[in-house]
Amino acid sequence: MRIGILNGGGDCPGLNAVTHGVVGAATRLGWQVVGFRDGFEGLLPPGDFQILTTASTTGILKLGGTILGTTNRGHFSGKAGEGGVMKIPAELIEKARRTLKSLEVEALIVVGGDGTLTTALQFHEAGIPVIGVPKTIDNDLEATTMTFGFDSAVSFVVEALDRLHWTAQSHKRAMVVEVMGRHAGWIALFGGIGGGANAILIPEIPFQLSEVARKVRERDAAGLHSSLIVVAEGAKQEGGEQIYKTEDLAGGEFKLGGIGDRVAKEIERLTGKEARSCTLGHLQRGGSPTSWDRVLATRFGVKAVSMIEEGNFGRMVSYQQYQVGSVPIADAVCHLKLVDPDGEIVQTARSVGIVFGDGV
Repeated sequence: MRIGILNGGGDCPGLNAVTHGVVGAATRLGWQVVGFRDGFEGLLPPGDFQILTTASTTGILKLGGTILGTTNRGHFSGKAGEGGVMKIPAELIEKARRTLKSLEVEALIVVGGDGTLTTALQFHEAGIPVIGVPKTIDNDLEATTMTFGFDSAVSFVVEALDRLHWTAQSHKRAMVVEVMGRHAGWIALFGGIGGGANAILIPEIPFQLSEVARKVRERDAAGLHSSLIVVAEGAKQEGGEQIYKTEDLAGGEFKLGGIGDRVAKEIERLTGKEARSCTLGHLQRGGSPTSWDRVLATRFGVKAVSMIEEGNFGRMVSYQQYQVGSVPIADAVCHLKLVDPDGEIVQTARSVGIVFGDGV
């Protein structure tokens, strides 16, 4: 049997570990694996691909990025249809089907986030045997407790905060660190707690800058003359809107960015204290995956192969209660997992003195 694998959307630590798991499990079954380059674009005739073997994938477990490449642009971006769902033209799906048929690929593993899996669902509905593997460092898919790449991103945020703590302390500054998180604040929340932040601003809890400034002043009064503030890129002030980098418009998609600079400027104005901002951006995506992400991603790859063996198509690998299982792709897409403002993790942060700028 011959199976295929492709990655879609942004790069993420652990993508190569998924490929490692798929190739290892498939090889034990006597199957061959075809890796399609640059996401769904690799499916366009005549196909852009490489044969993946244990020899060609040896050592990739620890590598960042993806040896297959990925893209969130191109022919398969789709156009928003009814309900805001991105619809892929039928003729494109047929071209992909012809490529798979010509290469004798009997099943396709699609690794990606919400948008990529929405396309995978349309492939499945068109009769193409598809298995989904969730990939998002934001950890915002409702159908799985955790996605690979999240732990790696959080670990980098913590390391950055550890480093910035010293410069903030040396100069008696307030340091504002902007991290990823368009709709969900999981990276900011976990990274902020782990990195000893004094304030965490996330999309789920609209903030008041006066409350953040109050925290900075309280620390000054207590003889603690530096503060660390973590803000997710999608965070917004109470009654305000998210901030976009309109100069970075591409393909009709608005890119978030600039909230860190805004918060730093206002904190300096409200407190009279020097404040600087630092945007971590794509650094959160880079580098080698953590051991946790390597293991989780490998488990996802192995599970995807077993689902093909069992004929469980149209489903996505899912991590729940320490076990790797699966859920229908239709149940996984378009359902974001957001931070509960009243949940245990937020309450833990509040209990150690971290403020969310909402006056609680």
